[in-house]
Amino acid sequence: MALTDLIAFSPKRSIGDIMVHATIEEQHIDELQITEHPVEMGASISDHAYKRPPEVTIRCGHSNGGLSGILSLFVDSPIYEFAGGSVQGTTQVASAYSQLLALQESRIPFDVFTGKRMYQNMLLRSLSVVTDDTSENVLMFTAVCRWVNIVETAVASLPPKEEQAKPASTLADIEGGFKGVLPDPPIDLDVGTEMSFGGGTSWTFSSAW
Repeated sequence: MALTDLIAFSPKRSIGDIMVHATIEEQHIDELQITEHPVEMGASISDHAYKRPPEVTIRCGHSNGGLSGILSLFVDSPIYEFAGGSVQGTTQVASAYSQLLALQESRIPFDVFTGKRMYQNMLLRSLSVVTDDTSENVLMFTAVCRWVNIVETAVASLPPKEEQAKPASTLADIEGGFKGVLPDPPIDLDVGTEMSFGGGTSWTFSSAW
């Protein structure tokens, strides 16, 4: 028997820094958005399809098991305030729930470790919790995490106008002030009549038209 057959490594399952006690189901979704319009023969297909952000749905649970979970039942319960309500309790269930809500509200990308895949730059898009007669003292939740496409930007400086071959085409935009078309002046105005137009422009007629 090989050494690898004797050693079994259980993958670490976590959402950010929150360890998952029990995982029921993990659903990985990778989609390619493809155009529905006709594509010309010989055209680059990559111009008509793009990869959508990966998404993973995790169904898992937390309980108050273990010595720490039992001892937490006898400690005064703090209240964790969140948008739309609050979570009260010092149990492992209340702690895990409050951490998940805080992780979602922070909107800070985090890593997700599952049994088959590791994700980076994820956000908690959806968090749903179910409580029924069988899960009153446990936390059964479904977390939907989606990848965020984080990119880097750079600022490029153009050379001076004197060093450009075609400055009319490559010169940066220059503020030239207000430019507009003035209407034809009326022909029946008296001498000395002053009229104002948009952009702070005014005419004073010094002679009859």
